[in-house]
Formats: sequence, C-alpha cells, structure tokens
Amino acid sequence: MSSLTALWNRVFAVLGRVSMYRLVVLALAALAVIAFVLSFFGVLAPTPLELVAASAVLAASCAATDAIAHRLLAKGWRWESSLITVLILLFVLRPTLEPLGLVGLFIAGVVASASKYLLAWQGRHVFNPAAVGATFLTVLSIWLPDLGASSWWVGTPYLAGPVILLGLVVLLRTEKVRIITLFLVVAVAVAFVRASVQFAQAGLAFDAGTVFWQLLWSAPFLFLGAFMLSEPLTLPPRRWQQFAVAALVGILAGWPIDLGDISLGQERALLVGNLLAFAFTVRTAVRLRFVRRDVLTPSVRELVFRAEGRFRFAAGQYLELEVPHAHPDARGTRREFSIVSAPGDLPEVRIALREGSQSTYKKALALVEPGQELAVTGVWGDFVLPARASAPVLMVAAGIGVTPFVSQLRDLRRSGEDRDVVFVYVASDAEELAFREDLEAAGIPVIVFTRNEPGRLPAHWRWAQGVRLDADGLMQVVPDLGARHAYISGPPGLIADLAPALEKARSITTDAFSGY
Repeated sequence: MSSLTALWNRVFAVLGRVSMYRLVVLALAALAVIAFVLSFFGVLAPTPLELVAASAVLAASCAATDAIAHRLLAKGWRWESSLITVLILLFVLRPTLEPLGLVGLFIAGVVASASKYLLAWQGRHVFNPAAVGATFLTVLSIWLPDLGASSWWVGTPYLAGPVILLGLVVLLRTEKVRIITLFLVVAVAVAFVRASVQFAQAGLAFDAGTVFWQLLWSAPFLFLGAFMLSEPLTLPPRRWQQFAVAALVGILAGWPIDLGDISLGQERALLVGNLLAFAFTVRTAVRLRFVRRDVLTPSVRELVFRAEGRFRFAAGQYLELEVPHAHPDARGTRREFSIVSAPGDLPEVRIALREGSQSTYKKALALVEPGQELAVTGVWGDFVLPARASAPVLMVAAGIGVTPFVSQLRDLRRSGEDRDVVFVYVASDAEELAFREDLEAAGIPVIVFTRNEPGRLPAHWRWAQGVRLDADGLMQVVPDLGARHAYISGPPGLIADLAPALEKARSITTDAFSGY
C-alpha cells in the first residue's frame, strides 16, 4: 500500500472520532479566522470591523431564535447548529456597518433559524436554513434595498485554497467527495457555456482558459458544495439520488435563471435541490411505536418497534431516530442505527445498540416505555448487496457492526436467494457475539476473531485462533478475497487496518454514518 493511501486511511480514522456538527463548526470557524486575517490586507470585500459586526448580529439573531424555539418546544438547545448557521450566513451575506444593513442581517438570521422548526418534516428540516435566510433577505431587498442581500463574497481566489482544504475535511468525514465533485464539474461546465454564449452575444473575445479558472476560483461553487449542498440532513437516502440532486443544483447554480427582479442564483438553486431531495426522502419518514427491549449479549440490546405507517427501506440501510429529551449533549437528540430487521419483517422494525455510553441520548432511549412513539427522520445508505446474485461477497463485521448484515442475511433467507458469502466476525470476546442464531441459520462460513475461544461452534464456523485481524490476517483467513465484493461495517480504525487487503477485492463498500 502506498504511503498516500496509508495517510488517507489514517486521516479517515481520526475524522471518524469527531462528531459531524463539531467538525463543521471547526472548519467554518477556521475559515472565518482566515478571512478576518486577510481582511486586514484589504484583499477581501468586507473590512475587519464589518466582519466583527456581522458576526455579532448574526450570532445574536440565530441564538435568540433558537433559544425561543427550544423553550417553546421544550427541547434542548444545540449550539453547534446555531453556530453553523451563523458562520454560513457570514460568508453568504454582505457584512456591513450600516444600521439598516445590520437589521437585514438580523432578519436573515431569525428566518434561517426559524426555518429549522417551521419548514420541517418529522423532525428533519426540509431546506438548508442558511439558504432560506439568504433567500428571504434577497427577496425582501427588492422593496427595501438598504437591508442588503446575498453577496457570496466567499467566492474569491484568496479564500479558494482554504475552502478547498477545509471543505475536503468535511467531505471526507461525510463521504460526499464524489457527490460534490459531480456538482462542481456540472456547475463549472454550465457556467463556462453560459459565459461563452454571453461573450458571443456581446461580440467580445473569449479567453477559455482565463474564464475557466475565474469560474473555478472566483465563483462561490466551492463553498456552496462543501458546506451547504453536502449537509446530510437535506440529502436523499441513496447515492444515485444524491447524484441527481447534485447535478440539478449544479445546472441551476451554473446558469442562474432570471425570475423577475432576482435570479435563481446559488442559494435558490440549493433550495430547489432540497425540494428534490425531500421528494426522495418523504416516504421514509415515519413514526415507530416502541414494543420491547431484548438482551442479546452482556452489552448489546435489541429494540423492537412497530411502524405506524408505510415504511420503506433496503436491507443494509440505516435509519435516524429522534429521541426528544431535555438538555441534550453535543450529539443532540438524533442518532443513526442500522436496521436489523429485514424489509419483509415490516411492520416490525428492529435496531440494536451497545450499552455503556453515558450520552444523554442513550440515557433518554433507555427510559422509553412500551407504547411510546418516536420519529424516524429518514433512511439512508447504499450498504446494499450487489444486484447480481452470483457475485461472491465478503462481510466483515466488528462488534455492533454486525447489524446491517443481519438484515441482509434475514432478507436472503426470506427470499430463498442463494449467495456465496464468507463472514468475518470481530468481537471483544465470545460472549459478545450477537445474533449468532441468525448467522447460524444463514448457513454461511463464519470466521470468528475473539480473545477467547467460543464454545460449541457450528460446523461451518471456525475461530481464528490468535490470528491478528489486519491486512495480512484477513488475506490468510480469506484467501480468495480478490474474487469477492467486500463489505465492512465497523470503526474507521479497523477499516484503515484492513485497507491494504480490501483494496484487492472486486469492490469495497463501507458502512459509515455521517454523525449528524
């Protein structure tokens, strides 16, 4: 494995330990600091005082609105969400010291934060909040121009490098690099064609190279893609749907359509994309009625629910479950869980979790009583088996990472589909091997990696007997890895350790959550 690949995998492992909200806050805050320093040299449109004033006004408006909303709705206040909205609006709107301009910034902050609660579905906001606030102010400026409007001053060559580097960190964490790359390619290509048409109509000489680089470095496409379009909460469940949204936003952002006194520019293009994403997502939002808890291992519990309404998912996908509670910690009131049950088990829906965490979310989930309803805010993921049933598959699960595979194996057993599957199961010790009955019923070869030898293993199971699960160990226990499609569900560190071997597989699919 090359040193570059090793570095990539280690970076991914480190990023996996940082919550998504916290990472976005840090990236945007770093970009704000860089912008503030550059403003002293006069290379950016805002001055240092304008940046400070705009930040203060936006922070006050967003914080006040979120505080009031959470007070009325009896929910905890997630400060990272407010700060992300503040920082995005800072780069999208025009910082100013003019009194009416500051009033406009305050209004935009209020509208952006309010949209999280007023324009929401099953606990999930439909539109990007910052785009809503910027659009509202832009429309309002038609009648009151002194209030200001969106300016996207972040689209300057001086900030292009920091936006790319910090945005790439966020995209690596959310695994949205390919999605946003498509958006950038489409947006720049469409904008390039638009520019060539405009030059031709004006009878001017067209310097293709200069125009291309100006569009890439001086347009706000980089910021829009990395920090707004990539938001997991406003993206649809499947990758092909995400590509469709990215392409649509790229087309509309690259060739803004005039709508009377305003154009369908950056943030409006994103809102249209949010609508398409919502159309893909709305069918997955449903309420689950809690039924019971089952003890699977000393640390693993399975939660059984009943879907109250039509619920759709594919075996291997995960849901986001909302558990409202007072004073949530930094990770908030939503968490992602792989669905353990198969689609054919509906209306019964099962998830599993490991106990031991002291997060406010898990404490609140432990207090949920039978009959209580919780909201599923969406279903996501492309962790699904190959469409071709004859494709050999390797499944690697670490700890609670076994859950999506249980759903897939249950689905295969229900449908009677016969697949060539080898299963590698990693657990701290033999007592923590959850869902053994499902794996035994699947009748597939299972290689177990535990500190102690499990008792009474089925004939098609074997203990690794001290083999270390790293790249060499995986090749040792699965010698035909190169002929298989590899699926791995576990912590980023394990994925990094196995990367040299997994790269030899026909394909690699990882089960990674965004952490929102």
